[in-house]
Amino acid sequence: MTATEEVRRFFFTSESVNEGHPDKLCDQVSDAVLDACLAQDPFSKVACETATKTGLIMVFGEISTKATVDYEKVVRETVREIGFDDEEKGLDFRSCRVLQEIHEQSREIAASVYGGRDTLDIAAGDQGIMFGYATNETPELMPLSHSLATKLGKRLTDVRKQGILPYIRPDGKTQVTVEYERRGGALKPLRVDTIVISTQHAPHTSQEKLRADLREHVIRPVVPAEFLDDRTRYVLNPSGSFTVGGPAGDAGLTGRKIIIDTYGGWGGHGGGAFSGKDPSKVDRSAAYMARWMAKSVVAAGLAARCLIQLSYSIGVAEPTSIFLDTYGTAKPDWTDDQILKVVERNFDCRPGAIIRELDLLKPKYRKTAAYGHFGREDDPDFTWEIPKRLQVD
Repeated sequence: MTATEEVRRFFFTSESVNEGHPDKLCDQVSDAVLDACLAQDPFSKVACETATKTGLIMVFGEISTKATVDYEKVVRETVREIGFDDEEKGLDFRSCRVLQEIHEQSREIAASVYGGRDTLDIAAGDQGIMFGYATNETPELMPLSHSLATKLGKRLTDVRKQGILPYIRPDGKTQVTVEYERRGGALKPLRVDTIVISTQHAPHTSQEKLRADLREHVIRPVVPAEFLDDRTRYVLNPSGSFTVGGPAGDAGLTGRKIIIDTYGGWGGHGGGAFSGKDPSKVDRSAAYMARWMAKSVVAAGLAARCLIQLSYSIGVAEPTSIFLDTYGTAKPDWTDDQILKVVERNFDCRPGAIIRELDLLKPKYRKTAAYGHFGREDDPDFTWEIPKRLQVD
């Protein structure tokens, strides 16, 4: 056995939050504002932030658009769709205060990004680093720990909105620990070690009933039976009663759940949030491109795992660097440098080209703002999830 074939077992944990979590509520409001602008003016320039606390939602930022948008209406409709229709649940879309502080984009930034350039040659609007990651441990090429945590959170919302468990309320969090085996750089998920769910619920709900219902109606439909065994731990509403949720329980802010938005702690993250930003912002569009690149590499069988990093400078169209790492899982007789050359030949990473190739001017962003931006193969609007057929010669 060589050093690269060393076998190690370890535990890795990922978490997710529901659409009613205060931070996720803010992400969705910011992206709903973006969608409303793009629906009327695809070339809108949007950098919208949202903050919330008890009875209050504030939207603020820089927006330059030809669209005429009733921002307050967008906010209230988003809150209603999430399920906050009563102050007892943590927020009421009808009575909450909505504050707005929105101004036009800086002319200096606009000049450095556009400056009379051709659409394909628009420059990056800021410096920054973005990551994309893919792994063959799930069909959607996402980490199993993150995939399960995300799907459990989505299922919590489904059983609430479908009336299966009507006493469940919008706020909630999930966490999944998976035991892995690593041989060299390749990963094999062996079993689910721990499942943690904390969900808001109506008053007077029996904790015993809630825990039984979570196992039957949330966990069982999501987690494959082959990953569960008699050692799997179920930690369900460990704090007991959880009736005060949403903004009444905690403040919320756009961009505070970036690891949940991406790969659950796997791969890498540049630190830039996605929600509320139009695709000219490389924090968002280049992160989608990096995922597309990494997923295409793994889907092509060139590696079992792949990490891509892109970096940009304000006012420059081409990335300042492209980095690729397959964690030692490259196809036999291939090196990371060879795979990187294939990637560079197959992908144009200028912001304008990314927008064109991934069809990013459509108003499709609010649905990305809960339950992950990646691994969503059931929706064709997630264009970065459709692997590109690579020309390797």
